[in-house]
Amino acid sequence: MRLLRRCAILPVLAALAWLALARGGDQAARPPDDSQRDITLPSGKSQRDEILKAERDENIKDAAQLVELAQQLQQDLEKNDRFVLSLSTLKKTDEIEKLARKIRSRMRHN
Repeated sequence: MRLLRRCAILPVLAALAWLALARGGDQAARPPDDSQRDITLPSGKSQRDEILKAERDENIKDAAQLVELAQQLQQDLEKNDRFVLSLSTLKKTDEIEKLARKIRSRMRHN
């Protein structure tokens, strides 16, 4: 009985493996389709390069804002003589965190 079950399962597993290979196959062996090719803009520049340049400019702008917020946070912390933080100081830490995540996600996207 066990042998019969094993013999019945083997063709099913082989068929599933064959379907998986037929569907996904080797992605690296396939030539890139049209969606992966670079598009040239009317100006003659690469669309991908232009997108990367715009993201770089955004990262630089956000990094400058991040530095400004960090300096403001440092000043707020230094001028407080108490151990209690103000609500605006906590909001600055949230803004710093959001900016840092935004920059990181943009950089990981590339």
